[in-house]
Amino acid sequence: MQELYKCESIEMNRDMDLVRELLIAIADGPRFDGTRCLTPTKPEDFGITNHSREEVYYHLTMLIEAGFIKGKVGLGVPGISKLTWEGHEFLDNVKDTSVWESTKARVAGLPGVAIAVIAEIAKAEIKKKLGLP
Repeated sequence: MQELYKCESIEMNRDMDLVRELLIAIADGPRFDGTRCLTPTKPEDFGITNHSREEVYYHLTMLIEAGFIKGKVGLGVPGISKLTWEGHEFLDNVKDTSVWESTKARVAGLPGVAIAVIAEIAKAEIKKKLGLP
C-alpha cells in the first residue's frame, strides 16, 4: 500500500537576483566540482543572508529542474554537484554587475520574464558594451 505524505506548500515567486547569486556561489565554490552532491544546510552556505532556507531550496530545485545545476532533489532538500554547461552560459551573460543591472532595468515593470529572454537581453547588453551590432 502506498503511503501518502503531506507536502507543505509555500507560495513563492522566482527571484532572478537570487538565481544569479546562487549560480555565482556555485561557480565560485571549489566544493561544487561535480565529484559529489552537497546539501546546503542554510542560505549562508552560499553567502546569502537576505533569503530564507525555503526560498534558497526552492530556487536550487528550480535550477536543477531547468538544467542549470547538476544535482538531486529529494524531500525538498536539494543536493548540488556543479553548474551545467547551460548554467555557465547563462551566468557568463549575467555575471557582470553593469550588464545585470541594465538587463533588469530593461525588464522592469513586466510581471514576469522567462529566463531565456533574460539571457537574450543580457547578450544584447554585452554586445552593446562591446560595440557589436
